[in-house]
Amino acid sequence: MSSVKKYVAEFIGTFVLVFFACGTAAVTGCKTNEINAAYFMTALAFGLVIVAMAYSIGNVSGCHINPAVSIAMLVSKKLSIVDFIGYIVAQFAGAIAGAAALMGVIGKEMGLGTNGLYLGSAGKSFIIEIILTFVFVLAILGVTSKVENGSVAGIVIGLTLTLVHILGIYFTGTSVNPARSFGPALFMGGDALSCVWVFIAAPLIGGVLAALVYGFLDSKKAEK
Repeated sequence: MSSVKKYVAEFIGTFVLVFFACGTAAVTGCKTNEINAAYFMTALAFGLVIVAMAYSIGNVSGCHINPAVSIAMLVSKKLSIVDFIGYIVAQFAGAIAGAAALMGVIGKEMGLGTNGLYLGSAGKSFIIEIILTFVFVLAILGVTSKVENGSVAGIVIGLTLTLVHILGIYFTGTSVNPARSFGPALFMGGDALSCVWVFIAAPLIGGVLAALVYGFLDSKKAEK
């Protein structure tokens, strides 16, 4: 039953992320090539959702709501393979449900906060997403490595996600989360769906790299 509760929490958290954060991008008209109020509102929305969910479901599932975070936890041996699979399924299901609910409210005309290739280049977008995800997940691994950071972890993680969005929106719209990208792309179709593989694969690689690098840098592990 405890595992089921974790998966339900991950479903809810990812649903909220897509509905509110991707919804903010859609209704404010945030575009990758326009630096305006909508741009920063979207970056802030993603960060605030993480803060809200961290203090809501963090004590249940750890508030991954992101396959890139879950795979980093798996590599770091902080998550079992069974829970990893459960988390991934719940996250993608939550993202799909969130995108479906968002489309039901606003339709597809304003978009659903999908990602896009930077200058039409899958290669450049792939590299950008790896870097953005690496920074985001590295911060998560660092701040959650000490129990005493528990009271501020959600704020730090939320601010870090805001940071990577402030830079990343200009290039790809910022994914750093395969589930967040897949849900909206599934319903938008077209170019968003055809390139979504970039926003699934690159964040996963970024998450794995962050786990490996943090494992190397962690002084406690290095001493063992």
